[in-house]
This record gives sequence, structure tokens and C-alpha cells, in this order.
Amino acid sequence: MENRNETDTVLTRAAQAGDVEAMLACDAYAQAHASRGDAVGAAVGKGQCLVAICAGQVAGYVLTHDDFFGYAFVSLVVVAPGQQRRGVGLRLLAAAEAACQTAKIFTSTNASNLAAQQLFARAGFVRSGQIDHLDEGDPELVYVKWCR
Repeated sequence: MENRNETDTVLTRAAQAGDVEAMLACDAYAQAHASRGDAVGAAVGKGQCLVAICAGQVAGYVLTHDDFFGYAFVSLVVVAPGQQRRGVGLRLLAAAEAACQTAKIFTSTNASNLAAQQLFARAGFVRSGQIDHLDEGDPELVYVKWCR
């Protein structure tokens, strides 16, 4: 059995229009909600999306923007089901941080999303606060990481 670090095989780059179909194919939520596809296509068009490629296939993507109270914000991290827990999410967050043009980068997730909370902690994000009443009974937890 080969002993290697899975993240060594992951390339991240700016997403291109030709990537959108494959990005949405690895996103179960997008397959059931057309609005996700619209948002992803718009983010790609604005240069606000990075994609992870593993073995020539889309393994995940991250959407970012720079208008969260003047700071960068990761609004979505998606990793293909077969690529989860292999470092793809960490690589995407690292790429978003590397592209960050502000002093801090924020992200958030629901309190019920333990996998995302663990991912953010492994990526070096710390809890910054909480927003109530977005999803009743499931507060939004906000995280921050200082860039450079």
C-alpha cells in the first residue's frame, strides 16, 4: 500500500466557466436547488470561486467575497462526497486564505454542522460570534482567521 499525503495530489486554482457543471455535479444541494447553481455560476464569473482538482476531476470548490464588513468571507465550501476527509477542504480554505486581500477572513456554519466546525478548527479559524434567527433553532456560528 502506498503511503502518501492525500493533499499532495490536490491542485487548487481559480474556477473557470467550464468547471461549473462538474462543480455542481459534486454538490448534492445544488442538484436539488437551482439557486445554488446560479450563485456558483455568478461567483465564477466574478472570480470569486476556487476549485480543487484531484486526478483531473473536480474534488470541491470554495466561494469567497470581500464585502463582509470590509473583510473576506468564505460563503461556501463544498467537497465531493468521495473526497471528503482527505484534505480537500483544508486545501480549499488555505487557497482562499492565500488569495485573501484583507487582514482577516471570516466564514460561518450552522451549530448543527459539526463537520464544518471541525474543518474550520483544523484550518486555524477561531470562533468569532454567533448569529441567531437565520435558521430558527440552529444558530449560525461565525469564525475568523487572520491573514498574513
